[in-house]
Amino acid sequence: MKIIIIGAGEVGFHIASHLALENKDVVIVDKDPEALRRVSDNLDVQVLQGSGSSPTVLEEAGLRSAEIMLAVTNSDEANLVACLVANIVSPSTKKLARIRNADYDDYHATFRENAPYIDTVINPDIEVVKTIDRMLTVPGAVDVGEFADGRIKFVGIKVDEDSPLNRMQLVDLPGRLGGIRLLIAAIMRDEELIIPRGKDRLMAGDLVYFITASEQLETTLETLGKQEEPLKRVLIIGGGRIGYRLASVLEERNLSCKIIEKDSAKCDQLADRLNKAVVLHGDGSDQSLLAEENVGDMDAVVTLTNDEETNILASLLTRRMGIRKCITRISKFSYFPLMATIGIEQVVSPRLSAINSIIQHVRRGKVLSAMSIKGEQAEIMEAVAMETSAIVGKPLRSVGIPKGALVAAVMRQDHIIIPSGETVIEPDDRIIIVSRREAIPQVEKILAVKLEFF
Repeated sequence: MKIIIIGAGEVGFHIASHLALENKDVVIVDKDPEALRRVSDNLDVQVLQGSGSSPTVLEEAGLRSAEIMLAVTNSDEANLVACLVANIVSPSTKKLARIRNADYDDYHATFRENAPYIDTVINPDIEVVKTIDRMLTVPGAVDVGEFADGRIKFVGIKVDEDSPLNRMQLVDLPGRLGGIRLLIAAIMRDEELIIPRGKDRLMAGDLVYFITASEQLETTLETLGKQEEPLKRVLIIGGGRIGYRLASVLEERNLSCKIIEKDSAKCDQLADRLNKAVVLHGDGSDQSLLAEENVGDMDAVVTLTNDEETNILASLLTRRMGIRKCITRISKFSYFPLMATIGIEQVVSPRLSAINSIIQHVRRGKVLSAMSIKGEQAEIMEAVAMETSAIVGKPLRSVGIPKGALVAAVMRQDHIIIPSGETVIEPDDRIIIVSRREAIPQVEKILAVKLEFF
């Protein structure tokens, strides 16, 4: 598979990193020689200096033979023009574009159906707000994802010393949870991700990811000692694009919301556009301001400024002031492994949301959604089992699921199956697979349609 990436920034670099490890044929185009030098020094991909909006440059990059073009520069307009030109040069190449400006929200369908004919428009701000909203909806969880149209939940929780999971061997799990359908899909221990087997034992301090039916989530969390009171009061630090979108969602859910924003002009805009939220002008990392506003009475704090250091400091301050849930926006991927060390468990990243949205479209097989786990060590993906794919028609123990991967759940019509080695996948089943990055190429092979089908 040949993929052309327009933009060698953080998103372009990390998508290329993903794909290079999977032996995809990747070409990155950017005007900035320093950004390209970083790519060529660290990744085994081709680089080409020039404008992604130039037909000559796109021809030179090999667009006519590419299956996919990703336009992920920091400029919405540059991404739109790149897709417009790409459509002229090679109409058959699938085009994905990152477009963040809210002014374009109502035009995503127009861009798909008319020139520039973008197959998928990705707005990472929208995706990261969905992620934050899921985290706020499940207060006892560190991480929350959903699959099969929301009917399957993928939840990460911390194992405490007094947790019923502490020191439990996974093979004993079904008999200890009173009939609750639960599968441990991944374990994060000392920043190392483990795809577990039956003999593995859970330990205090582990971050455990489990799969369960949505209607059983509340009961499951209660059984595991992680059920908490619903959140009612949320403080948002940072009133930019994401802060405004999140406040709008919280207003729709009738939650009490305060926003602290440094920029007085943005404060005026927020006050005009929001109906119920209280907008405060100030520095969200100012301890005296936080104390004055009785931050300790809030149920959750979400730090969303464009400055990571401010977000980290504000999260640490509010944790010390008694906030039980802090969600921190981080952009630099190098910071991710450090967060748990300093006591910040819940991290969101618009760049990671963009990568999650894009990756599903470059997977072999009919992948419906994908989600990175704890940075980029592993992925959980939802796919449709195609009639002639290798995973269909035989027990899972005979499929050859690669080491480092696990079929975590199966959705058959409206029935959720927590699979065993004897489970047989049928055509059109939705399957949830957790995989370490190095196992993804083998997972793609068992999901892909066999060539003889054609």
